[in-house]
Amino acid sequence: MISTLIEKIKEKKAPVVVGLDPMFSYIPKHITDAAFEQFEETLGTAGEAIWQFNKEIIDQIYDLVPAVKPQIAMYEQYGLPGMMVFDKTVKYCKQKGLVVIGDIKRGDIGSTSEAYANGHIGTVTIGRTELRGFYEDIVTVNPYLGSDGVLPFVDACKIHDKGIFVLVKTSNPSSGEFQDRLVDGKPLYELVAEKVNEWGADCMDGEYSEVGAVVGATYPEMGAVLRKKMPKAYILVPGYGAQGGTAESLRPYFNEDGLGAIVNSSRGIICAYQQDRYKEFGEQNFALASRQAVLDMIDDINSVL
Repeated sequence: MISTLIEKIKEKKAPVVVGLDPMFSYIPKHITDAAFEQFEETLGTAGEAIWQFNKEIIDQIYDLVPAVKPQIAMYEQYGLPGMMVFDKTVKYCKQKGLVVIGDIKRGDIGSTSEAYANGHIGTVTIGRTELRGFYEDIVTVNPYLGSDGVLPFVDACKIHDKGIFVLVKTSNPSSGEFQDRLVDGKPLYELVAEKVNEWGADCMDGEYSEVGAVVGATYPEMGAVLRKKMPKAYILVPGYGAQGGTAESLRPYFNEDGLGAIVNSSRGIICAYQQDRYKEFGEQNFALASRQAVLDMIDDINSVL
C-alpha cells in the first residue's frame, strides 16, 4: 500500500494529507440549520451535518492530494450516527481515488489488537464469507504495549496489502513526558524507532516498508535524527500549521529525492474559511476556501523540498 501512496504523491506533486477531523463547531450555519430541520436536536443532526461538510470538502480537494486522514474520535463522539458517517466518508474518499489513513491509534494485547487490525485493515469470516468491517488503507498504531500490540497489524498488512504508521514522536506539547525519557542512555522514541525498523524489515513494499512512523512537525531536530534511524519507514508528519509546524521545519523529514514523508493538516484546511486569510470566500463557499488552503500548503511545502 505504501507504494500506492508514493505513486499518488508523485502524480500530484503533493506530499500532503488532509485530516478530516470535523467538530460540530467547525460546520457552517447553513449546513447545521438544514440538519436541525431534518433531525432536531439529536445525534443524527451531527451525523448529517458532518457528512455534508465532509462531502463538499472532499469534492474540492480530491484532485489535489493523494490521501486523507479521518480521525475516528471526531466521529465516535456522536455515537452510531457518527460512526456511520465515518464509514460513509471512508468509502466516498476511496471512490474518489484517495488513499485513506484511518487515524485510530489502536494498540492493545494480542487478541484485542488482532480484532482491531481485522476490523480496520483486515477481514473477518462469517460462515464461509470473508467480510470487511471498515475500509481504510493505512491506520495509525500506538506501540505502548509492545510487539504484542503491533504485530497483528503487521500481519494484516502482509496479508491484505495495507499499511500502518506507528506513533514514534508525537507533536503534542506533553509528548516528552514519556517519549523523551532516557532508557539505557537513549530517548524512548529512538527505541521505538528501532522497533519500527524491526517490524518493517520483512514487510517491504518497494523501497519503503508498510510499517511507517508518526513524527511531529513540532520537533524538527528529533525528526532529522529519526529520518536517519528509520531509512525505510515513510513518515507521517502531523503538527503543520495550526500546531506550529512550518514548511522549513519539515525539511529534515524528507529524503533528498523529496520523498519519505507526508505532511498532515487538519484544522488549517477544513476550517480555512474561518481564517482571516480566506475570509473572502465566506461560509457558503467554505469548501473553496479549503481548496485554496490545500494549494497554498502544497506550494509552501514544495518550496523547501
